[in-house]
Amino acid sequence: MPEKSFLAAESSVKLSIFLKKKLSTGLFGGEGFILQKITGPGIVFLEFDGHVEDYSLLNNDILKVDTGHVAMFDSTVSFDISMVKGVKNMLFGGEGLFLGTLKGPGKVYLQTMPIENLAAKIGQFYNFKDNK
Repeated sequence: MPEKSFLAAESSVKLSIFLKKKLSTGLFGGEGFILQKITGPGIVFLEFDGHVEDYSLLNNDILKVDTGHVAMFDSTVSFDISMVKGVKNMLFGGEGLFLGTLKGPGKVYLQTMPIENLAAKIGQFYNFKDNK
């Protein structure tokens, strides 16, 4: 789970940091290198942006997604970063050079509009210089 998602939890819930061991994830993944891990019984309040879509991945199912849209996934799901293939995709794809790769089995939750993306979209239509 990205480090910005946790809001609050009961005292029985343990919140810890999960470090991704692959160097490529840390160098190129942005959100992917340091994740939060939640364990234990109890109620947890999380903040995800937009609508949340959930996917149930079967054994060896693979889901590739922009890393900013990964909200949460089961501990049974492996997470890595992969480079976008093809020069046209790299230059004209608009999503960057890297995607998060989630491999099942397990449940994956994706957020449709990370707050950074929403702010960028709004900023395209708003001229900050005119409103001083």
